[in-house]
Amino acid sequence: MIKLDGLKYPIEIADLGNSSFQSFVEGNYGNSKFVIIVDENTHEYCLEYLITTFDFLKEAEVMLLPSGEENKVMEVCFQVWEALSEYGIGRKDLVINLGGGVVTDMGGFIASIYKRGVDFIHIPTTLLGMVDASIGGKTGIDLGMYKNQLGVFSNPKAIFVDKSFLETLELEEMLNGFAEVLKHALIMDVSLFEELESLENLSELADDEKLAKIISIKLGIVNEDPLETGKRKILNFGHTVGHALEGYFLNKSKIDHGHAVALGMIAESFLSLRVGKLSPEEHRRIEKVILDWFPVPVINMSDISGIIELLYNDKKNHSGKIQCCLLDCIGDCKYDQPIEEELFAEALMYLMGKSVSLN
Repeated sequence: MIKLDGLKYPIEIADLGNSSFQSFVEGNYGNSKFVIIVDENTHEYCLEYLITTFDFLKEAEVMLLPSGEENKVMEVCFQVWEALSEYGIGRKDLVINLGGGVVTDMGGFIASIYKRGVDFIHIPTTLLGMVDASIGGKTGIDLGMYKNQLGVFSNPKAIFVDKSFLETLELEEMLNGFAEVLKHALIMDVSLFEELESLENLSELADDEKLAKIISIKLGIVNEDPLETGKRKILNFGHTVGHALEGYFLNKSKIDHGHAVALGMIAESFLSLRVGKLSPEEHRRIEKVILDWFPVPVINMSDISGIIELLYNDKKNHSGKIQCCLLDCIGDCKYDQPIEEELFAEALMYLMGKSVSLN
């Protein structure tokens, strides 16, 4: 068992059945009602294990969210809030979010808004959820094509990470998380990046010590800047372009979040090179690792103006300028870097030149 400390909550990495999950819940919520929020995937592959392993959850109410980023919307939240009211869930009860990034983002938002705040804990079941989405107190939902435009900072009471859930994942979902692992390395840890350069199988990441190392990178940044007023912004590396790509293609040829972030990191590494920050040698290393795992889908010239339009609605912008994270070198990232529209267009055309048909 590995325990990490956030500013407001513990993170425990262990087999759930041998963890302090039961003692934590029963010790703090012995007289409470329990709500388990799942999506279609965790309802099928993870829920039974949870409720059969822990007797105190057998009477829990289960809230089933539709899977996918396209369902991370206010309409679904309203349905859950109405159900919570019907079940008589109160402010002393507990919400357990069992799922990946969509479930932890959305479940945290639902719990934080309902009756001005109900306690919640996260049990992330995907690599992305374990190393990124569940950590840091960000909750949120999308507003049309704009990612995470509605949300609040609200911390879980605890996070329990059990690597056995990774065995339920398809390769595409592991890749979603791997993109965030790469990002953590590129912004803060050159030694981790060197490890990832020689990675042969993503199953190598399903290791408690390795997960702890990766989680600790984000946790350290979040502990230093919990409300994203400064250094925490480096965690957005790859996300300025990535979110725009994800939103633009959401109702076209959908790109998964991690894949979009990987493409964003290619574009933002190119921008880092283009403005004279990143060396050509390190740019080549970064691009090789990303392209080894993430092919670039077809992007047409006709798409570029629509993608750039979404960039102007990014949450990080200010004073009418598109803000971006850029690399000085592997392991050293700078935030709040204003980039002109013409350079973003150049970066998107650079991506176009790397594209291959995924059909």
